[in-house]
Amino acid sequence: MQKEWIISPEWPRWQSAAAEWSLPPLVVQLLHNRGVETADEARAFVSPRMDGLLPPETLPGVSRAADVVCQAIERRCKIVLYGDYDVDGITGVALLWHLLKLAGAEVSYYVPHRIEEGYGLNSEALAVISEQGAELVVTVDCGITSVDEAKVAREKGITLVITDHHQPKAELPQVAAIVHPTVEDGYPNGDLCGAGVAFKLAWMVAQRLSGSDRVLPQYREFLINALPLVALGTIADVVPLTSENRVIAHRGLALLPQTPLPGLRALLQVAGLSDSAVDGTDVGFKIAPRLNAAGRMGHARLAIDLLTWADENRAREIAIYLDEHNNTRQATQRKYVKQACEMIDQAGLADDTRRAIVLAAEGWHAGIIGIVAARVVERYHRPAVLIALEGAMGQGSARSIPCFALNEALENCAEFLVSHGGHAMAAGLRIERELVPEFSEAFVRYAGNVLSGTALLPRLKIDAVVDLPILDERTVRAIQALGPFGQANPKPVLATEWLELVEEPRCVGSSGQHLQLSLRDGGAVMRGIAFGAADKNEALREHRRCRVAFEPVINEFRGVRRVEMQVIDFKFPGGE
Repeated sequence: MQKEWIISPEWPRWQSAAAEWSLPPLVVQLLHNRGVETADEARAFVSPRMDGLLPPETLPGVSRAADVVCQAIERRCKIVLYGDYDVDGITGVALLWHLLKLAGAEVSYYVPHRIEEGYGLNSEALAVISEQGAELVVTVDCGITSVDEAKVAREKGITLVITDHHQPKAELPQVAAIVHPTVEDGYPNGDLCGAGVAFKLAWMVAQRLSGSDRVLPQYREFLINALPLVALGTIADVVPLTSENRVIAHRGLALLPQTPLPGLRALLQVAGLSDSAVDGTDVGFKIAPRLNAAGRMGHARLAIDLLTWADENRAREIAIYLDEHNNTRQATQRKYVKQACEMIDQAGLADDTRRAIVLAAEGWHAGIIGIVAARVVERYHRPAVLIALEGAMGQGSARSIPCFALNEALENCAEFLVSHGGHAMAAGLRIERELVPEFSEAFVRYAGNVLSGTALLPRLKIDAVVDLPILDERTVRAIQALGPFGQANPKPVLATEWLELVEEPRCVGSSGQHLQLSLRDGGAVMRGIAFGAADKNEALREHRRCRVAFEPVINEFRGVRRVEMQVIDFKFPGGE
């Protein structure tokens, strides 16, 4: 689809602020687009400091939870960490495990099977944990809606502490303590992820064990070494990278290459990141998928093993195994995306009269369909629900567009579902096979009532329209320093006025799917690559002029560095 460019208005103060902040004017505009208004705010954004972390005691419930955990450590109780199977849960469990082991606790962990058990606490697992002698269970990244499961825990004699960040419901579980950024008013960072909540609990426990707000050296070293784990959870869970989340992500990624954890080092090695700095894109496309592959294709416990007790040899074995799992996942995902798009196109499920897509198929792997749903949304720009059918049941994953809240949509269709849960942008469900047609009709009807036709038009947010000559290496490096990029701090996207084609564009890549080009702005010429845009070759050759939306990058080859562009979108004469 033709994207509508939404260009941020120029900040009248960007030139004067550039002198005051000692930053290139373009970078000042980018900071303003991200809510930065003063020199102090700019300094805090460009160089996040550890004192930007909120004190742990300000997080609701953490003091009570730390008391419960410390009492269990003192009494030598058996502690079980019950985590989610995604990166956020995996890293949160790992950091709490290391802290409790350092404190001399008897601790193990449990993570449910994505397909067989599903998300969150379940009564059967609690029964098994109780039979194995656990006295304290601490959840990580789950449990805030587990009212019935909390009753089971009490009946089994288990003390339950919940640490979570998901949306609570009106009724909270009756447990020993709940650590959650929004169950009470006043905590400034309601967007703390599950691993971030676990980190604050670990920090509070370390203070209790140290008998002071100033923790003992061994705990201080642990907390610093844990930041890369928290950063992975923060970025992978796509929470806003603002406030203390930015401090965690920035400092954690900076420390990641020097991590003492064998599992993280092995993971970096198989991802090809051992000898380089790691950014948010690396987490999203190289590290997180490999950790998630354990839960998607098998059992997430293996990923926690990697980040906890595994030594160098075992870590290497697990990392290679996860890498192989991820390769299998990628191949399966590509096959499913092709199948899904063929089904949609053949049945006309994305025509003008339908503002949502529901697909169900036998044989789909339930651990992968969430990623496939995201690809469907990218292609058709409307909410999508994909359901993997097996026997009499189906397990579904849904992804959305910014103006359509999936959690509200699924609640509206709850009469057709066995269960459902999630956020506005991503959700999951279970459904009886025979009710899929009725659910599909209800979901599409709800979307038709909520979404306007214009809501389905893809939009591209542009930070600024620039002349190519201003993009020297200093400016582009200053732009890159605004990372790590992610939710609420997206990669800066720039746009140009009309440029001239310098030479014939070339289709490159293994199957000629990418477009390589050179464009001229006055006296400045810049090379660029447009990934997956070989279909624009003919239009570019015909018009010889275009506007582009792009990300500026620095390409280094044989010791020579130059600024280039990664083209995201084109506009041609007569097409605006």
